[in-house]
Amino acid sequence: MNDTTGTPAPEATVLQSAMRGLACKCPRCGQGKLYAGFLTLAPSCDRCGLDYAFIDTGDGPAIFIIMLAGGIVVACALIVEVKYQPPYWLHAVLWLPLILATTLLPLRAMKSLLIALQFHHKAAPGRLIDRPK
Repeated sequence: MNDTTGTPAPEATVLQSAMRGLACKCPRCGQGKLYAGFLTLAPSCDRCGLDYAFIDTGDGPAIFIIMLAGGIVVACALIVEVKYQPPYWLHAVLWLPLILATTLLPLRAMKSLLIALQFHHKAAPGRLIDRPK
């Protein structure tokens, strides 16, 4: 937040940063909104003014979600197939809603979690450094 006394705010712990991320709040102050839409980021925090231009999660959130959802859905489908051997149309009725639920619902929280951890660890693009020979 904007501190007028000149003393810096205490740095958040990893757990605090993760909780701010899961709550879809600003990674610095934990108060402002992170999103302007479902997955569209706001330009900056409406509370502390943090510019969100540094954020670059790439495909990370989608990959995590796909791997988790894939494991859950495939395990459930295999158990149901081996135990009950239902027709294929029933598989579609059962697993399509589960696929949508396990991929779309946690995607926003996963993206904001990765943003908060990126901010906490001060992640930056890789740079080449000159090493003595």
